[in-house]
Amino acid sequence: MSETEAGIAGLKAASLGEEIVARINELGKISETPEHLARIFLTEQHRAAADLLLGWMRAGGMRAHLDAIGNVCGRYEGERSGMPCLMLGSHYDTVRDAGKWDGPLGLITAISCVADLNRRGRRLPFAVEVTGFADEEGIRFASTLLGSRAVAGSFNESVLNAKDRAGISMRAALLQFGLDPEHIGAAARVRSELLAYVELHIEQGPVLEAEHLPVGVVTAISGATRLAVALAGMAGHAGTVPMALRRDALAGAAECIVAIEQFCRTDQGLVGTVGTINAMPGATNVIPGRAFFTIDMRAASDAHRKMAVADVVRQIERIAKRRELALQIDVTHENRTVPCALWLKRQVADAIADEGFRVFELPSGAGHDGMAMIDIADVAMVFVRCRGGISHHPDEHVEPDDVDAAARVLLRLIENFRARDASVAAPSSPFPLAGEANGGAS
Repeated sequence: MSETEAGIAGLKAASLGEEIVARINELGKISETPEHLARIFLTEQHRAAADLLLGWMRAGGMRAHLDAIGNVCGRYEGERSGMPCLMLGSHYDTVRDAGKWDGPLGLITAISCVADLNRRGRRLPFAVEVTGFADEEGIRFASTLLGSRAVAGSFNESVLNAKDRAGISMRAALLQFGLDPEHIGAAARVRSELLAYVELHIEQGPVLEAEHLPVGVVTAISGATRLAVALAGMAGHAGTVPMALRRDALAGAAECIVAIEQFCRTDQGLVGTVGTINAMPGATNVIPGRAFFTIDMRAASDAHRKMAVADVVRQIERIAKRRELALQIDVTHENRTVPCALWLKRQVADAIADEGFRVFELPSGAGHDGMAMIDIADVAMVFVRCRGGISHHPDEHVEPDDVDAAARVLLRLIENFRARDASVAAPSSPFPLAGEANGGAS
């Protein structure tokens, strides 16, 4: 690249960064309340956000529609119509009292990169699709990755009967939104239609900041095991039962919790969290007879995580036996590790290096839509530094210079993308014409 070309590219990326930040701020205004950002699946605010995103996609040269689960889908054709696509995306729902970058940064950056291609009249030897997944967080119906599972064909239809806090079922909410729950299957894609899935996302952790780097290459999305632990001892009077004769369930739980923390601190690459704890009967002057707590354990390797969980369970069993407490442990959630494809990681690394940044690899401890998309495509992720590693909080923030860097990296990745198998047959595009919907509203 000549110095002139490099200067033009730098100006272009800077303008993209400014556009992305402005759009992040505009989307962030769509919320249940002005005080606390909340954009929850299938709400009025969710629909307003979808309409805004659809408009940006169409202005950027994409055909765009809302699919059968509420995903916002845009397609930018390649050198000829109907070619397989490189899919980019992230989610546009939020947690309650959220930050404005988690999800929308990756989605809006992808939209802006495609719009830049369109402004320059650049067509590629593949299509580019951008998908804004409707529900990744799982806040309303306590089931995560709903949008990406629908696209991957792994949506569990039993979730349609789940109800929110107001008693509204997902089935009813979809109908109120203008979508048909009987046609969710129409959102599904097949492997032959996708060359790869790439997601740009804030790190949601402090590692890139500690490394003084704006972007990083994700190695894997860590799998997670969640456990519910119940300990039963004997309740008694706080003043009359001697310490040596107590079977205090809460004290036992406390010892277990400290043991979990100590174990995970000494095992590199493993994280463990006790997120909830309850004791019964819950009176100041009564020895707790029962205690309950949860465990969340994650690692970038399934084998590592499973061995660690087994070790922790054995420690809990020993503590319960020594304290004469009855024990019950149930697995409430198990998600496999999703490794990022080596051939895709190399291309992400090349794009980062070509933009002048040191290549740094790190795992994702948080879950992402790639955990569903792995069923139909190889996946890769680009992490972007976030201030203080803070996420799921109003203080979540990405510096404008880092947005610029991320835009440059993603645009370079798109323009230099090489399919793993160039001989893949080009299927007909399943994409509807502008204004049509896959079983739902446009």
